[in-house]
Amino acid sequence: MAKVHRSNIGLSLLLSLFLCNFIIRLEASHQDLNQPYRTGYHFQPPSNWMNDPNGPMIYKGIYHLFYQYNPYGAVWDVRIVWGHSTSLDLINWTPQPPAFNPSQPSDINGCWSGSVTILPNGKPVILYTGIDKNKSQVQNIAVPVNISDPYLREWSKSSRNPLMAPNGVNGINPDRFRDPTTAWLGRDGEWRVIIGSSTEDRRGLAVLYKSRDFFNWTQSTKPLHYEDLTGMWECPDFFPVAITGSNGVETSSFGENNDIKHVLKVSLIETLHDYYTIGSYDRENDVYVPDLGFVQNGSAPRLDYGKFYASKTFYDDVKKRRILWGWVNESSPAKDDIKKGWSGLQSFPRKIWLEESGKQLLQWPIEEIETLRGRQVNWHNKVLKVGTKLQVHGITAAQADVEVSFKVKELEKADVIEPSWTDPEKICSQDNLSVKSGLGPFGLMVLASSGMEEYTSVYFRIFKSNDTNKNTKYLVLMCSDQSRSSLNDENDKRTFGAFVAIDPSHQTLSLRTLIDHSIVESYGGGGRVCITSRVYPTLAIGENAKLFAFNKGTQSVDVLSLSAWSLKSALINDESMSPFIECEDSHSLIQS
Repeated sequence: MAKVHRSNIGLSLLLSLFLCNFIIRLEASHQDLNQPYRTGYHFQPPSNWMNDPNGPMIYKGIYHLFYQYNPYGAVWDVRIVWGHSTSLDLINWTPQPPAFNPSQPSDINGCWSGSVTILPNGKPVILYTGIDKNKSQVQNIAVPVNISDPYLREWSKSSRNPLMAPNGVNGINPDRFRDPTTAWLGRDGEWRVIIGSSTEDRRGLAVLYKSRDFFNWTQSTKPLHYEDLTGMWECPDFFPVAITGSNGVETSSFGENNDIKHVLKVSLIETLHDYYTIGSYDRENDVYVPDLGFVQNGSAPRLDYGKFYASKTFYDDVKKRRILWGWVNESSPAKDDIKKGWSGLQSFPRKIWLEESGKQLLQWPIEEIETLRGRQVNWHNKVLKVGTKLQVHGITAAQADVEVSFKVKELEKADVIEPSWTDPEKICSQDNLSVKSGLGPFGLMVLASSGMEEYTSVYFRIFKSNDTNKNTKYLVLMCSDQSRSSLNDENDKRTFGAFVAIDPSHQTLSLRTLIDHSIVESYGGGGRVCITSRVYPTLAIGENAKLFAFNKGTQSVDVLSLSAWSLKSALINDESMSPFIECEDSHSLIQS
């Protein structure tokens, strides 16, 4: 749970929700001219505040997404509940009753983030963080009332909650103990789960617990992993990945013949970014060791170099893939969020797998997005000459999917990168579109107004190393520049950037961008780098939004291909919320 976003929240009224038969209804909200920033195919509730994705899963052929949700307004509130929606295709979503709300002594001050684990008997179980009557963070359990219901519309909490509470081991404080992961089962028949934490001296921890029955949990004497001076680890995620191929791996998989690695992802509260390492899991000693070159701190690679936090994966056992979600918060001031009546959305779901070198993860929009594709425009073998800006006609530029492949010749004309230029975001901010280099900037201008008063640019620059050897190395920089994205200067319009691990002398340089009114999700180098931006144009909205391919460098760039599609709107939470009921004790339900 992204606690940092609550730090400025004042004391709220005492919770007045009833345990049973309490109804929360939200009217459907369709995109209209008064809501130019509502998205067409990114997950959002009809209104109000949403943050972390919680417990995504597939159950009886139905996809489920839970999420942190405030049914009472567009800012975070102590009365946050577990929102719940279901889908047949991860594209169109039907709202379900909230899974649960603060109602027990162990969660009366908030039902925070957590995960779902599917037990061997097929039953899903939720572990989540509750804020108890003493404002301590503790771990609780909830299970479905009716496991034959594929929509899982009713959930029950255990009277034995909380199941885990900070006990002083490893120096853990009660206000830094949250966000349990999906549990995994060891060969010894014991379940394992990790919980994010930190010590007073800023050591970040993945605290490990074990259990045989999912109710009685014992803390291990040592964490699964830790790193000094990293601060609080929120929303940890721990999962196996296959060394070869793009198929996902079930969370409890042991692998065979060393054919899997493990990924540990943490959300660092001090930077508000998600970082991951790739490494090995010692199942005998319950210790995770990152591979050489990886450190679980701010130097680790990020899942996304833009607006993206508190992410969560799940294994889709139907399509044999691992899917990633991330919370994308607003870049507008809170007063604007209150005015528009909502805040926050989820990234478009991404398939995630290990790149063949084993040194990074790859991400790509799930294939189901193709069901939304409408009109298509194709370019082949166009040349972007120096100073060229070519408009992509024929699609709805405010809601689109664009794939482009560049080929750059005369790489020797790339500018030399200075040894001190190690911060890609700083380079993108200083060397913006007005600064030409030998190779770049070139890429896409999206959500652009006719007079170019507003636009968001996603582009590449290519540098070469200052190496006296004959084997010149090239560095590809990817930027998402929001500095001209809106005429409203109250918005956060920072520029994002990252280096793309690709060799332009042997590989084409690809860019895919999903455009959805106020969100721009970009995938560089086949998903090696992802950057998500939130933008709020005042002119480039709806039919007035334009799309361009451009080159402002001093050398021509070839567009080998460009394919762009208008995307239809998905049906997302366009029905009223239904009643939700909390009744019987979950202990008997999990044992049955």
